[in-house]
Amino acid sequence: MIRKFIHGGYLSGYRTYIITATGILSAIGAYLIGDTDVFGMLQTIFTLAGIYFLRRSNETKGKENG
Repeated sequence: MIRKFIHGGYLSGYRTYIITATGILSAIGAYLIGDTDVFGMLQTIFTLAGIYFLRRSNETKGKENG
């Protein structure tokens, strides 16, 4: 049981996606509360989206199309 927890368990391949989604929701929440302005929110969202798409592009390399 503890081994699954240490190695990520059922969500081991989805850590980047979960962190990206959490970060984007946090940026939107910070904007809605008033802790940041629209430019700070967009900068955070674009940075996290870049990390997401870099991860996606690395997963598809080396696989055959079709």
